[in-house]
Amino acid sequence: MRTLVAKVSPEERHRELVNAVRTHDHRYHVLDDPTISDREYDALYAELRKLEAEHPELVTPDSPTQRVGAAPRSELKTVAHVVPMTSLDNTYSAEDLGEFVRRVVEGLPARADPAYCVEPKLDGASIEILYRNGKLEGGSTRGDGLTGEDVTLNLRTMRSLPLVIDYKEPLTLRAEVVIFRRDLERINRERAANGEPLFANPRNAASGGLRMMDPRIVANRGLRAIVWQVVEGERLAPTHSGALARLAELGLPTHRKERVCKTLPELLEAVQALDAERRDFPYETDGAVIKVDAFGEQAILGATAKFPRWAIAYKFSAEQAVTRVKDIIVGVGRTGVLTPVALLDPVQLAGTTVSRASLHNEQIIGQLDLRIGDQVTIEKAGEIIPQVVSVLHAARGGEERSFTMPEQCPVCGTPVERVPGEVAVRCPNRRCPEQVKGAIFHFSRRFALDIDRLGEALIEQLVAREVVRDVADLYVLTADTLESLERMGKKSAENVLASIERSKAQTLARLLTGLGIEHVGQVAARQLAEAAGSLETLLGWKEEETVAHVGAIAGFGPKLVESVRAYLADPGARALLERLQKLGVSRPQPRQEATTGPLSGSSFCVTGVLSRRREDVHADIRARGGEVHDKIKQGTTYLVTGEKVGKAKLDSAKKFGTKVLSEAELEKMLEGT
Repeated sequence: MRTLVAKVSPEERHRELVNAVRTHDHRYHVLDDPTISDREYDALYAELRKLEAEHPELVTPDSPTQRVGAAPRSELKTVAHVVPMTSLDNTYSAEDLGEFVRRVVEGLPARADPAYCVEPKLDGASIEILYRNGKLEGGSTRGDGLTGEDVTLNLRTMRSLPLVIDYKEPLTLRAEVVIFRRDLERINRERAANGEPLFANPRNAASGGLRMMDPRIVANRGLRAIVWQVVEGERLAPTHSGALARLAELGLPTHRKERVCKTLPELLEAVQALDAERRDFPYETDGAVIKVDAFGEQAILGATAKFPRWAIAYKFSAEQAVTRVKDIIVGVGRTGVLTPVALLDPVQLAGTTVSRASLHNEQIIGQLDLRIGDQVTIEKAGEIIPQVVSVLHAARGGEERSFTMPEQCPVCGTPVERVPGEVAVRCPNRRCPEQVKGAIFHFSRRFALDIDRLGEALIEQLVAREVVRDVADLYVLTADTLESLERMGKKSAENVLASIERSKAQTLARLLTGLGIEHVGQVAARQLAEAAGSLETLLGWKEEETVAHVGAIAGFGPKLVESVRAYLADPGARALLERLQKLGVSRPQPRQEATTGPLSGSSFCVTGVLSRRREDVHADIRARGGEVHDKIKQGTTYLVTGEKVGKAKLDSAKKFGTKVLSEAELEKMLEGT
C-alpha cells in the first residue's frame, strides 16, 4: 500500500522557508559558522522569492526578501537619538587604568566590590538601532551625539541584523558597523577590476557604505552590525555582560568577546589578551573598553557632560612592521611644500596593506640616514598615518642609494624655493595643479566653507580640465559644465551647485580659514575676522593699517602679523579676495564680547581628535572667560589633548611650561568642578 504525503500549503512552506533563511543568515553573518553551502542557501532564497511572486499576499515587511529593494534616496534625513550617544574617555597606560579603578571604587558606596566587563573596542562606524514590538524599526549614525542621519533602509540590508526578534519590549541598541577583512579584500578586487580607487581600510569602507543613498548598492558592501550596548539593559539582566548574553540569545549580533574581571591585575591581563588576539579577529579593533558591569553601579557613578564615569577605553600601542623602501617620490601640498614619500614593498599593518609612508621632509631623511633600498620599521601614527620610525642599517647590502630633493617642482616644473631658517622646500607657483587641488579641498572642508558635495574625485576633474583655477571659480560653475563630467548626472550637479551656493552664507572667519593663509588657523581666523568685521573692511585696510590692526589682536606675534600683511599685500591674493567679495561670498563676522567666568585669565590650545567638534569646545572655553590659541606659545596655560596627538605639540607644551589636560579634565573645568 502506497503512503500518501500530505501536500504542504503555500502558507506553511513560506513559514518554513522564512525560518530556514533566517537561521542560515544568523549562522553565516553572526556566528560565522555556516552549515550549508552557498548554492544550497541560494536555492532556498530563490524558492522563497518564487513563492512570494506567486502568492503576493504572503509577503510581509520582515520577510528576508524585503531587505533590499527600496529606491535610492536624494538625501539622508536627520533624526534625534533616543538618548545621547556619548564618547568614552581614553587611556594608554596601566597607571591610568589603575586611576580609573580607584575613581570607580571611591565613587561607590563603602564596601562595594565592583566587577568590570572588558571587551574589544570595535573600529568602525557607531550607530543607534531601534527594535520596537519585536521588529527592526529604525537606525541612525552617531552624528553629533544628539542627532544622526537616518540609515534604516541601509541597516535592513545587513543580514547580521534580524528583522524580527522574540522580544516585544523596546530595545535601543548601540552597535558598530564593520566590514570583515576578507570582505574588504573581495570589494577591493572588484573595484580594481572596474578601475575604481581601492578602500584604504575597513573603517573607511564601512563608514562610507553606511551613508550611501542606494540600499541596493549597500547590500553588496558586506556591512555587518555588531552590538556592544543596550540602553534598556536592566530589563534584560542586572549586568552589562548579562545583557550582551541575552542579546545573543535573541539572535542579535554581538562580539562575544566580553570578559568579567574583579581586580586590576585581572583587567590588565584581559586587556593584554585582547591585544594579542585581535589580529585573529575577522574585524578591526583599536583597543579595549572597560565598563563597570552592574547597571546599578553605573547609575550611581553617573557621567560628566561628555563621558560616563563607569567606562573607559584603553587604546593599544601602534602596530609595527618591517618592509623595504623601493623608491622615494615627492608630493606637493596645497601650500606648495614638497613632501617626500617612501614607496614600500606592500606589508600588512593594523589590518590594511601599506605601500607608502610619509617622510615629512629631507631633514627627517637625514636624521634617519634613510636610503632607497633600506629595510625600515613602519607604524601607523594614531593607527591612521603610516610613517617610517627607524632604519635597519645593519641589513644594508651595499646597493642602497641616497636621495636628494629635486630642484624643480615634480608637478609643474617650476624651480623650487628654500626659505632660510625653514626646513620646507616649496614650489612658488600658485597655479601648480596640485596646489590648486589642495587649496580647493581645504576651502571646502567642514571647518571652512563646508561644501559637502565637493569630493576629491570631482575636484580632480575640475582642475584637470582647467574648469577651476582657484576657489573663486567654484562660484561661477554651471549645471552644464558639471553634467559634462564623468559620473555626474543632473541631480548630482544640482546638489553640488546648491552646496556651493549655501557656502556663501558662511562667516568671514570661515572664509579666512578656508583660504589657508600661512600660520592662520581656525582660532586666528576668527580673531582676524572679528577685528575686521567684514571682507570689505579687510580689503580697505592700507598696509600700515593692516599691521596696526592685526598687531593689536591678542596673541598675534610678529610672524603671524607678517603673514597676514604679506597675504593682503600680494596682488594675486587681493585679486582673489576682491573677486570673492563681488561674488557675495561670506557674511560679516559678529563680534563676540569679552566674557568673564571660571576660566578668565587662562588660555588654551586644543589638539587631537575630540569627542565633539573643536569649534564647540572653543566656544565653551570662551563662554567661560578663557582664551583660545591656535598654537602653543609663551603664556599658553593649557594644552587640551584628544586622541592621536602629535609629538610636536607635546614638545611645545614642555618647552613653554604649558600644562597638559585630557578632554575629560577640561570638561570638569568647564563644569566648574
